[in-house]
Amino acid sequence: MNENKKDNNTNTPKFKFNAYWIYGAILVLLIGFQFFSSGDLATKSISKNEFNEVLRDNDISKIIVVNNNVAQVFIKEEAIKKEKYQKLINSTFYRKGSSLYEYNFGDLQNFENSLQEAKKENDLTFDLKNESRTSMLDTLIGFLPFIILIAIWLFFMRRMSGGGAGSGGGGQIFNIGKSKAKLFDKDTKVKTTFENVAGLEGAKEEVQEIVDFLKNPEKYTSLGGKIPKGALLVGPPGTGKTLLAKAVAGEAGVPFFSLSGSDFVEMFVGVGASRVRDLFKQAAQKSPSIIFIDEIDAIGRARGKNSMTGGNDERENTLNQLLTEMDGFGTDTNVIVIAATNRADVLDSALMRAGRFDRQIYVDLPNINERKAIFEVHIKPLKLADDVNVEFLAQQTPGFSGADIANMCNESALIAARNGKTAIHHQDFLDAVDRIVGGLEKKNKVITPKEKKVIAYHEAGHATVSWMLEHAAPLVKVTIVPRGQSLGAAWYLPAERLIVQTEQMLDEMCATLGGRAAEKIIFNKISTGALSDLEKVTKQARAMITVYGLNEEVGNVTYYDSSGNDSFVKPYSDDTAKRIDEEISKLIENQYQRAIELLHNNKEKLTVLAELLLEKEVIFKDDLEKVFGKRPFEALDAEVKVEKLIEEEANVPPAAESTEE
Repeated sequence: MNENKKDNNTNTPKFKFNAYWIYGAILVLLIGFQFFSSGDLATKSISKNEFNEVLRDNDISKIIVVNNNVAQVFIKEEAIKKEKYQKLINSTFYRKGSSLYEYNFGDLQNFENSLQEAKKENDLTFDLKNESRTSMLDTLIGFLPFIILIAIWLFFMRRMSGGGAGSGGGGQIFNIGKSKAKLFDKDTKVKTTFENVAGLEGAKEEVQEIVDFLKNPEKYTSLGGKIPKGALLVGPPGTGKTLLAKAVAGEAGVPFFSLSGSDFVEMFVGVGASRVRDLFKQAAQKSPSIIFIDEIDAIGRARGKNSMTGGNDERENTLNQLLTEMDGFGTDTNVIVIAATNRADVLDSALMRAGRFDRQIYVDLPNINERKAIFEVHIKPLKLADDVNVEFLAQQTPGFSGADIANMCNESALIAARNGKTAIHHQDFLDAVDRIVGGLEKKNKVITPKEKKVIAYHEAGHATVSWMLEHAAPLVKVTIVPRGQSLGAAWYLPAERLIVQTEQMLDEMCATLGGRAAEKIIFNKISTGALSDLEKVTKQARAMITVYGLNEEVGNVTYYDSSGNDSFVKPYSDDTAKRIDEEISKLIENQYQRAIELLHNNKEKLTVLAELLLEKEVIFKDDLEKVFGKRPFEALDAEVKVEKLIEEEANVPPAAESTEE
C-alpha cells in the first residue's frame, strides 16, 4: 500500500507557483472593485419623458451631473417605497443611498435651464450638483497599448534568453550569455555503451583510446604522451556519429557536456562567444571532462566566405572564441572536445588542424558485415518468424546507413502488424526495403493497358540487358506496380567495390539504357519514362570524363576539386567544354546502341519476359533463369561472392577473433 501511495504521489503533477498569477489577481480585484463600487449595476437608464414624470412627482432628492453629460437621479427615502420604484429595486443590485436612474440629457446648459423652470412651476425641492469622475477601468484602457508593448517585449526577451524558470541560469535576460550545454554526470548517467554500437569498429577503436586515457591517464603520461585535444567525427547522415558520442558519454565515467552547434547562435552580438567561454569554464571546473558539439558546421564554417554582414560577424566571433579555447594560452586543462558533422568540407582549416582536433574519424556507411551486426542489434526487441535470414537482409541493403536499417526493422514490424501477423516474416523485411527504396505502393493509380505494356517492356529491357552483361549488377526483382513517383522498378544486388573499372561502369550504363532501348525495338517509339535513367547515365558519363579521367580523348586529367573552391570558376576552356560535351554524348550513344543490339538478338526472350511481367506484375531471379537460363559467363556474380565471403569469415578460428578484440 505504501509503495502505491508513493507511486501516486510521484505521478501526480506538482503545483508550480508563478509570479504572474499575483499580477493577474491584483488586476482582477481592481476591476471588480471598480465595477461593483460604481453602482452601475443598480442604475437604470431612462428617457426624457420618464425623467420629466419623476421630476413632476417631486420624488427626486438630488441630481448629480457627472462629467457634464450624464445626470444621476437619487430618489427621496419616503418616495422610494412606491410600487414602481420597488419593482425596479427588486430587479437590480440597488444599494441604499445610490442613484436609481441615469439620464443622458445632451446639452448641459439647456438641461440646467429646464430644471430651473420646473422648480419654479412645480415648487420642487432637489439639489443639483456637478462632479468630474475618472474610472479606473478607463485609465487602464488608456494605458493598455503601453501595457501590451511591455508584455510583448518581456515575452521576447524571455524567449531569446532561453525560456522560463525551468531553463536554469539561462532563463533571465542577464544570463543570456550562459552556456546551454546539457550536463551528464554521475547523477544523470548515459546508459548507452559501446556494446550498443554495432559496426564502426575502426571509429570505436579511436574513441575507445580517448576513454581509456580519461580512465587511466598514467598509462599514457608515463611514456610522455599528452591527452588528445579533440576528435572530429565525419560521415554521411545516419551512420552513427551521435550514437558513438553517446557511447563515449556512457563509457567514460566523467562529466559530459552535450550541445548542438546552433546553440551558440544568437541574434545578439557577442552572445555566442560568451557561451563558448562559459561552456569551457564549466568543463574546466569539472575536468577531466568531455564536450560534445553536434553539427559543428553551424559555427565552424570557413571564415571570410560569404561575409555579407560586415566586419563584426557574430558567427566568426563565436568560431574565433572556440579556436582560442581549444588551443590558446591557458588551455592546459583536461578537457576533450568531440564534434560531429557531415559537412567537413565547409569547416575552417584552423579548426581542423592538429592541436585542436587531433583526430578526424571518418564514420562511413556500413559494409555487409557491419550491416549484419546492426541488424542483430535492431531485431532483438522484435518478434521474428523462423524464416528470417539476417545475412540475406544484409546483402539486400547496400548503401543503407544504421538509421536506415533501424527504420527498415521498424517498418517491417508495422507491415506485419498491418497484415494481422503474430510474428515478423522474411517477406515483411523485403516489403520494408521496397517501401523505403521505392516508396509507397500505389495500387489505385489509373494506368491504361497501353501504358502498362510500355512499362512492362521498359522494365523487361533493364532486366534482359543486365542479365546478359558480365559487370552489371545481378537482378533480384522486377515490378510494374507503381511506387512513389515511379511507374515500375527493378531491384539489383550491386557488388560493393572499392574501385570501379571502365568496363564495369560501361556495363552499368548499358543496363540503365536497356529500358529505352526495349521501347525503341518493340514499339519503334520512345517515351518520357526514361528520365531517371538518362539522368543517371549522364552523371556517370560526365564523372568518367571530368572526374576519373577514363576517356582517351580528354586524357588523364580531372577537373574535380575536393576543396570545393571551384563552384564559381570553370576549370577548363570553352574548347575543352565542347570536347567534353561531345565525348559525353558519344559515350552514352555507344552504350545505347550496344543495348539495342543485345535486345535485338534476344527479342523473343524479351517478349516472353515482358508478357510474364504483365501477367504476374512482379517477377524474381528464378523467373529470369527459366527464360534465359544461367547467366552466360563464368565469373561469380555479386551474390555468390558475398555468400563466399560470409562463409570464409564464419570459418575464421576463435583465436583470431579474440586476438583482434
